[in-house]
Amino acid sequence: MDVLPVVVVIPTRNEAENIAQTVRSVIGRFAHVVVVDSDSTDGTRDLAKAEGAEVVPYTWDGAYPKKKQWCLEHVHPETDWVLFLDGDETPSPQLLAEIRRVFDPPPGHRIRPAAFDIPLGYWFAGRRLRHGHTIVKRVLLDRTRCRFPEPDDLAAPGMGEQEGHYQPLADPVVRLTAPIEHRDLDPVRTWFERHNRYSDWEAWLEEHPAVREQIRQAKTRQGRLFHRAPLKPLVSFLYAYGLRRGFLDGRAGLDYALAMSFYRWQIGLKARELAAARTAAGADGGRGRH
Repeated sequence: MDVLPVVVVIPTRNEAENIAQTVRSVIGRFAHVVVVDSDSTDGTRDLAKAEGAEVVPYTWDGAYPKKKQWCLEHVHPETDWVLFLDGDETPSPQLLAEIRRVFDPPPGHRIRPAAFDIPLGYWFAGRRLRHGHTIVKRVLLDRTRCRFPEPDDLAAPGMGEQEGHYQPLADPVVRLTAPIEHRDLDPVRTWFERHNRYSDWEAWLEEHPAVREQIRQAKTRQGRLFHRAPLKPLVSFLYAYGLRRGFLDGRAGLDYALAMSFYRWQIGLKARELAAARTAAGADGGRGRH
């Protein structure tokens, strides 16, 4: 098998710093490599084309499906299997070999899972975290047996065209062992900018518990447990820096654990602000009825 029967889909928006490296890591190894771009203004499309990727423009209409589900429905639908990569991600050589074993099994075997979960090798502030970070992404999908949830969060700020922090629905799911490397070459301030937006979405969910529960059901077991945890900033720090031994990653491990704790603090603070505004609005409305 020369190329794997998989469509690599890379959703982008202004990924000029990273996209060439990402496309280079998969071009020629998979049946199709497609960059689905949302109006980039930094040359992302030209850089992707120069590396041999197909480029498909995408404009969100404000409704479901959002971007990744749209890709499942429209990008080379004749090929069942899709591998999603972010514009700053590359599959490790070990993962490429593992995926090849999945799609070139011994005689008498066939691919049974509807999806594969893949661990993320995470870089923060220029250093690969070996201990304090554990994320698994469900990104290798049989599109005929997978679908992203559609929670009632279209009015929420922070995410826009992106699906939120939840997994596509699939059964059964198998976890692979080798990682995708998430190495963002942008300055660390962009991490904080993104997570500031994400915390807007998370805080909105705190004020909409029914939607929050919809999303909790679409998370991994670890994600569902953390969803219910009290004192999330403290739990996040102790988990990353202590239980996961982030201290072995040196200064980068401390910086990352603090950054994630700050992110959880942001969510709580914004949620309390929203709750206070709702209470004040209710009080004003009550006075107006007298």
